[in-house]
Amino acid sequence: MPQTADEIAAHLTEAVHEHRVLPGMKLSEDEVGEIYGVGRTVVRQALRHLAHDGLLRIERNRGAFVAKPTVKEAREVFEARALLEPSIARAAAERATPAGIATLESHIREEHVALAAGEPGRALKLSGHFHVEIARIADQATIEGFIRQLVSRSSLVIALYWRRRNAMCESHAHHALVDALRRHDGQAAEDLMKGHLLDLLSQLDLRDHSAELLSLREALAR
Repeated sequence: MPQTADEIAAHLTEAVHEHRVLPGMKLSEDEVGEIYGVGRTVVRQALRHLAHDGLLRIERNRGAFVAKPTVKEAREVFEARALLEPSIARAAAERATPAGIATLESHIREEHVALAAGEPGRALKLSGHFHVEIARIADQATIEGFIRQLVSRSSLVIALYWRRRNAMCESHAHHALVDALRRHDGQAAEDLMKGHLLDLLSQLDLRDHSAELLSLREALAR
């Protein structure tokens, strides 16, 4: 069971990415502390970490809530990704190493395992990490940080607005990207990433939705 603020923040972040903790859910300091067996000081540090990453909003006199992106914010997240990620994919193709390619292929295999096990939330998390890993291969640390935050926000957007609840990033799109990186074909990688992100945006049902929330204890019982 996580004990430090960083460990708790990582566990909460994973729960958000896996759609166990959903947009709009309140994270009570007392309840989080009871679940993890820690005091309020540690809980507050963990919650501030998630707020910094854009996964929580902390409201004065009300507490911490998982962020709930509006339709406008949802569009902005994917528009920002469409601006950044195609050029990063090109740079990654120019710099890709066999080790980097192997890491991406491992992500794809783990996605398949998660989907076969009926764990779409974990597959979604892995899919997001795939995109962050491409930025890491591109050796663009600053932009990698931006993409990491955008991928986190995308998880919240998908939890609210995804049309096909059991669908992730299409595997063929990730395979095609890996093939382009392996060939060091920057133009193909850029074009594939652009089309991939447009396809993801087309799968969003940008209307307001209300999701059924589990209790916090149920959501974090993994």
